[in-house]
Amino acid sequence: MKKILIIIIILLSSNVLAHIDHYKKYNKIVMEIFRNGELIGYNYYFFTRKGDETIITNEIKFSVKLLGATIFQVEGYGEEKYIKDQLISYNSKTLQNDKEKFVNLVFDKNKQKFIIKGSSYSGEASINNIVGNWWSHKILQSNSQISPISGSIKEQVVTFIAKEKIDLYGKTYEVDHFKLRSKNMSLPKDKRLDFDIWYDPESSQIIKVSYSRMGDWEYRLKNFE
Repeated sequence: MKKILIIIIILLSSNVLAHIDHYKKYNKIVMEIFRNGELIGYNYYFFTRKGDETIITNEIKFSVKLLGATIFQVEGYGEEKYIKDQLISYNSKTLQNDKEKFVNLVFDKNKQKFIIKGSSYSGEASINNIVGNWWSHKILQSNSQISPISGSIKEQVVTFIAKEKIDLYGKTYEVDHFKLRSKNMSLPKDKRLDFDIWYDPESSQIIKVSYSRMGDWEYRLKNFE
């Protein structure tokens, strides 16, 4: 009986604050991007607020070189807008090598749906989807995500692995290690989700993300303010 009461208390307390409220003390999140142990770029998130409105802007840039020549590069910008805890719009433009990709998403209040126009998908989407950006730990609580680059919708399965300690930039974090994978793992490798994610419950921050695709990649949380 005591165990049941403890579980109920934990579940209730975890839902007292809305998702956006977990980030109300942050103005900037800085992640560095590594490939095969080499620093190749960055992913920045900036938070601005006005009343019930919160805007998160995302800047990402990295390039992969081989023998001094650039073989793969990405540069992009995105903006998520929330009223309280409801995502009401998301827009992004990304240049991947010489290919332009984009997402224009709006929340249709009457339909209670997202309306998406993207470079890979245009149509309606459930509001249970999360935009797949690494600032948000809600990505670990969703069954599907919207690509922040192209607007495609990807079903996912998140599995808890273990509690661990990791060291980054001279700081030790006690984290929860998760595996995030596509529900359909028969998808082509360049289309499927297959990430290891380390999450710090104390700060509500994703501390590190790793995956393998044309090398071993890591997004590492450098600092936040």
